[in-house]
Amino acid sequence: MKQLNYELKQKCNRNKDGSYSTIANREWILTLAANQLHELGYKNLKASGLKPKHVESLIKKWIDDDLSVGTIKNRMCHLRWWAQKIGKSSIIAKDNDYYGIDRRVYVTNLSKAQTLNIEVINQICNPYIIFSLRLQSEFGLRRAESIKFNVLFADRIDHLHLKASWCKGGRQRDVPIRTDSQRSLLNEIRVFVGSNSLIPTNLKYVEQLRIYESTTAKVGLHKLHGLRHQYAQDRYEDLTSRLAPAAGGKTSKELTSEEKLLDYVARLTISSELGHKREQITAVYLGR
Repeated sequence: MKQLNYELKQKCNRNKDGSYSTIANREWILTLAANQLHELGYKNLKASGLKPKHVESLIKKWIDDDLSVGTIKNRMCHLRWWAQKIGKSSIIAKDNDYYGIDRRVYVTNLSKAQTLNIEVINQICNPYIIFSLRLQSEFGLRRAESIKFNVLFADRIDHLHLKASWCKGGRQRDVPIRTDSQRSLLNEIRVFVGSNSLIPTNLKYVEQLRIYESTTAKVGLHKLHGLRHQYAQDRYEDLTSRLAPAAGGKTSKELTSEEKLLDYVARLTISSELGHKREQITAVYLGR
């Protein structure tokens, strides 16, 4: 293990800030950053030696790799954590605009929804990964939630109960079981893993996450957050009997007073099912 990787891993082990998901993501992202810095030519860097040039090199690579603004901002949070733990918070600008990272656009009427391509899924030989992908598609789960998922705990007949430790921000939530397809999926998972989670018993979450990412990348699956977009748009149609604006439905300006009320109630429901606190965030998934 390279020196930088070892030192960052030690810092993560000694500083358990945040939820289990945040801790795992932090270690994975800092490991990725260490590997990328090594590839960029910083081969003898120590954790305490982080400098502005290192941060700027990483950001340039991420922008060149066409990562989403949200992904880059998430990674910046973990770089700031690193800087803070070595007493160098000031080496990273507080404002992401300083680095040319665009402001995240929350409202758009361009759909980012995606569905699972059966031909692509059939190229995956790992059933754990397939089940995680199907959970994201059927229930709008986040990636971490779909990997940590334990059907024996979650399946409450008419809804899924997601444990706080699986969820972003440690916020437990319920998601309704509405369709035969959802029920069939849960039954398949129960037969496959019994009382276990969708993490093989010989692996840790971070290890399974890496397998998930490498497996999906090999078959060309990227930015799978679009599965949550599709779930949100499907739920909007269920709850309002019309398409979401991002899917070609009426925009907010075109709705009647009664339709606006139904729209608002539907958005509150969808926000809750996706694990968000605010109605406004649904504009990302549904448009406005």
